[in-house]
Amino acid sequence: MALSGWVCVVTGASRGIGKGIALQMSEAGATVYITGRQMKTLQQTAAEVNERGGHCLPVICDSSKEDDIKMLFEKVQREQNGRLDILVNNAYSGVQAIFDNMGKKFWEMDPNIWDDINNTGLRGHYFCSVYAARLMVAQGKGLIVTISSMGGLRYLFSVPYGVGKAACDRLAADTAVELKRRGVASVSLWPGAVKTELVSQNITENETTSGFDPKWKEVFKNGETTELSGKCIVELAKDKNLMSLTGKVLLTCDLARRYGLQDVDGRSVVDYTSLKFLLTQTPYLSWLSLITPSFIRLPRFFLSLASSKF
Repeated sequence: MALSGWVCVVTGASRGIGKGIALQMSEAGATVYITGRQMKTLQQTAAEVNERGGHCLPVICDSSKEDDIKMLFEKVQREQNGRLDILVNNAYSGVQAIFDNMGKKFWEMDPNIWDDINNTGLRGHYFCSVYAARLMVAQGKGLIVTISSMGGLRYLFSVPYGVGKAACDRLAADTAVELKRRGVASVSLWPGAVKTELVSQNITENETTSGFDPKWKEVFKNGETTELSGKCIVELAKDKNLMSLTGKVLLTCDLARRYGLQDVDGRSVVDYTSLKFLLTQTPYLSWLSLITPSFIRLPRFFLSLASSKF
């Protein structure tokens, strides 16, 4: 019960990664406010939380609407006497739009896909961060986690997706600059390939998915569970050196290694920065992965250099 007495908000927790995070936080003893657009699916998450002995409060909140976001945090402030320990910016409404447009170039898509992907998953994160920070700064502590992905570093899926994820990383980094002296940490979290319900439906179980690299299908088939990110956030939140990590992009595989975690199904976590894994994804060199030790990893600055704009 490492988070006993803590108050947390997880947006977009009806299913997928958000649901997994809520399950792990509540299992660790936190009171978790979960948001989504439909009470039916939120109540299903809440039921699973209750089965594990946790405490979960479902709140209908459309993260593309500022009024909904404002009312959410007013509710938390009112009911918890101003306390808020963790915000997880996870809400995202663009997954189906991404799959529906797989293989298309940006000029071939309806330009409104930008709103489908980034109104909830970027604009909403900013508004939630604003209202959460007001509570956290007042109490002198807190943690904001923004769920992002490697799409913020390299091309992945589509132009709107990559721009949005790069902006999420920058949101975490820049808010960290202004929050650090107030005792509040802000980080961007990159899960690996995660076996969410929609991913299973559209990638791993669909043999005809167009525009998707076949080798990544195998990666997703062996991907992380939706609860690994939650395990990582629980450990991160109680890390005594948390402020040394503020402003950074953190990978679930790195945090799993830092805290000695396995996935909830007992599997080891795939290290996407290991040379062994990267060789499996490189044509004509994949055979070398058979003789490459798994502990050899690329330094992080190599990843930055690979995306250098100068």
